[in-house]
Amino acid sequence: MATRTGMGVSIAVAEAVKLANADVISAYPITPQTHIVEHLAELVANGELNAEFIPVESEHSAMSACLGASAVGARCFTATAGQGLELMHEVMYIASSMRLPIVMAVTNRALSAPLSVWGDHSDVMAVRDTGWIQLFVENGQEAVDNIICAFRMGEDQRVLLPVMVHLDGFHLSHMVEPIMMPEQSEVDRFLPPCNYPLPLNPTKPVTMGDFAPPVIYTEVKWAQEQNVRASKSVVLEVWKEFGNAFGRHYSPVEHYRDEGCKVLLLTMGSYSETAMTAIDKMKAEGKDVGLVRLRLWRPFPFDEVRQAFKDADILIVLDRAISFGGVGGPVCSEIKAALYPLDKKPKVVSFVGGLGGRDISVTDFENIVNRGLEIARKGSTREFEMYGVRE
Repeated sequence: MATRTGMGVSIAVAEAVKLANADVISAYPITPQTHIVEHLAELVANGELNAEFIPVESEHSAMSACLGASAVGARCFTATAGQGLELMHEVMYIASSMRLPIVMAVTNRALSAPLSVWGDHSDVMAVRDTGWIQLFVENGQEAVDNIICAFRMGEDQRVLLPVMVHLDGFHLSHMVEPIMMPEQSEVDRFLPPCNYPLPLNPTKPVTMGDFAPPVIYTEVKWAQEQNVRASKSVVLEVWKEFGNAFGRHYSPVEHYRDEGCKVLLLTMGSYSETAMTAIDKMKAEGKDVGLVRLRLWRPFPFDEVRQAFKDADILIVLDRAISFGGVGGPVCSEIKAALYPLDKKPKVVSFVGGLGGRDISVTDFENIVNRGLEIARKGSTREFEMYGVRE
């Protein structure tokens, strides 16, 4: 029987890794994810988790160690944030192209300079094209559930891809929340042991990730692209089975009070819960505005996005990262591309806000919606607006 308890979200993520029976944890501490690997180190040291904990000198080394461990068939986990994620950047491409099902928790953090330890989505947008499955969560319960799901997704032999679970730094990682922690027996029934089909074996040596001349490189990348896109069906399957087993259900695109609404707000990550309160308040005032939340970032859920917005007149998108010199928000850019084939498209209004951990309150979300409606109806020459900036 699952136990409901108050727990720091970072600690809960570590406990979820314990429930998943990870074999190897390789990590370097960096704010705001340090508590995750600190607690995992304690669990291993106390004998509560039978795993190898590899303390390394950098995030680049952390991911490199995971490559080797995963390649011999171990269930691997690591965690990082911000600058640490960028230091891993080079090695992340190798994990996905070599089909190694590593799971990583990313406590999203703003990138330098200036130095910031607070959260936004700058780090994830910098690694969006590394070939990993990427999931976003809004609260601690979702973090626990999706860490467990991530191992099942990545290790499925139809997939064999690394998986990132994104949780907002500080706004989520350092919160204490009520969480239903599954029993070990429940997780064991849902998550089978890791059975990597092509583990390295010194008696049958092979080379992995070797040199590829131009004559085959394109075909390799096309095969990788097909694999990432095909993983979506397994992601959906795993979420469905998790919902049947635990009673908590997840979807690539999730809806909140948006039925029949012609004006929609799109968010991603923990700020979505504040946006829900804003939607409730606007509904009470007679404003017909709905909320859509994006959970599956890669592979991008084109079909679900088109279905969600096909009848809308106005779509207001909030990004927590900026594409410098471009169209503004990376999420909004993807949404516009997804909607392009539709004959009837909503007017899309792009906002960037919440950078460097700046709060966006219920009132702020109301202001964003009101300003978005004004822009949609009157027009604007700007590709996007930076919300709350002091000009």
